[in-house]
Amino acid sequence: MIFATVGTQLPFDRMLTSLDNWAAHNPNIPVFAQTGSSAGSFPHLETVSNLSLTEFQDYFDRARLVVAHAGMGTILSAAEVGKPLILMPRRLKFNEHRTDHQQDTANEMERLSNVTVVQDGVALRNELDRAVRCNFELGLSATANDAPELEQLLGTIRDFVWDRPPLPASNKPADQSGAA
Repeated sequence: MIFATVGTQLPFDRMLTSLDNWAAHNPNIPVFAQTGSSAGSFPHLETVSNLSLTEFQDYFDRARLVVAHAGMGTILSAAEVGKPLILMPRRLKFNEHRTDHQQDTANEMERLSNVTVVQDGVALRNELDRAVRCNFELGLSATANDAPELEQLLGTIRDFVWDRPPLPASNKPADQSGAA
């Protein structure tokens, strides 16, 4: 199953329509989408406007692949469990958000081995086709080994977004040189 999520703030019909078009040609692959406040019709997707945290986690855990806007909660969830993730950032020029911060987020998160970023429906459909060809084995997150600076950033964001207690300080000695 593919799980798609657009978050809760604004409609994201560009992503949902592209996913629905792909699902029309791939009826043997179930796609479940959390559509937020969209008023659109997506006949080839199983949809719900909102999910509880427990329901979200259940769909997330059962999915072979997650397709999402570039929201930090979804990115963090995927990074923690190594779930393959295709991000389509919301764009200001399409009135999908108030700024282009999701593009900036996607550009940074694309360094994770389990994240693929697409900009439009054609690229999304191509990546979904590639996922099917690879039997959804698109790679697992390797943030701890391959990108320690990104793991530190993700940890800080996790603490802020989910209000977790901060991680223990590193055992490395502090720089005593006074250099800034």
